[in-house]
Amino acid sequence: MTQDPSPRHALVTGGARNIGLGIARRLREDGWRVFVQDIEEPEDPALRADAQRVDLTDIAATTAALQHILAQGPVTCLVNNVGIVKPASFDAVALDDFDSIMHLNLRPSILAAKLVVPGMRTAGGGRIVMNTSRVTKGKIDRTLYSASKGAIQSMARTWALELARDRITVNCVAPGPIATTAFWENNPEDAPETRAIVDAVPMGRMGTPEDVAQAVSFFADPRSGFITGQTVFVCGGTAVG
Repeated sequence: MTQDPSPRHALVTGGARNIGLGIARRLREDGWRVFVQDIEEPEDPALRADAQRVDLTDIAATTAALQHILAQGPVTCLVNNVGIVKPASFDAVALDDFDSIMHLNLRPSILAAKLVVPGMRTAGGGRIVMNTSRVTKGKIDRTLYSASKGAIQSMARTWALELARDRITVNCVAPGPIATTAFWENNPEDAPETRAIVDAVPMGRMGTPEDVAQAVSFFADPRSGFITGQTVFVCGGTAVG
């Protein structure tokens, strides 16, 4: 990766709240000019000037929004973070949910990368970071979510090989139990199953968006140019055993 332009431009999808917000804040602290794309306005007012409210399942709207960002300079750090869960047991999985999950969790990653990679090549390199999940190792009630996140991790390894010659690294962070509103919506706080999740974390606590952002910051660093195709589980040790 060549000497970074000033300011360096980063894009975080789904960066309005929760893990995405933590990532956007950290990259901003690291010196990036951070663009956020989300269907909601960022909770942090400091991120709103470069935020776009856009439905990332809408290809035309997302393309137009991305082109507006790229008109201001190349994006040399792309964090594909946006995603939804829709928990369901095997017997309750609705095939109608397949498109909605894949069109948000997976397709925007491809669209964004196709548009930003040419600028990364011109700049002499770049960073792509995918937010996947510990569920790729298996979790009850996550058929479609785990399918989407597993696809992202597999796709990232392919991109790592294809884009290495362009000095573009592609890596994944895979969060475990992170204390966000999304986690509590999908894991009721008073449910025995939720208590079991929390009690099983070897580090003895839930993770935070800042924990995930730390891993993203590492992968985004210009000095991390010899690390690609990797997945770091930010899970307090839950993925170990």
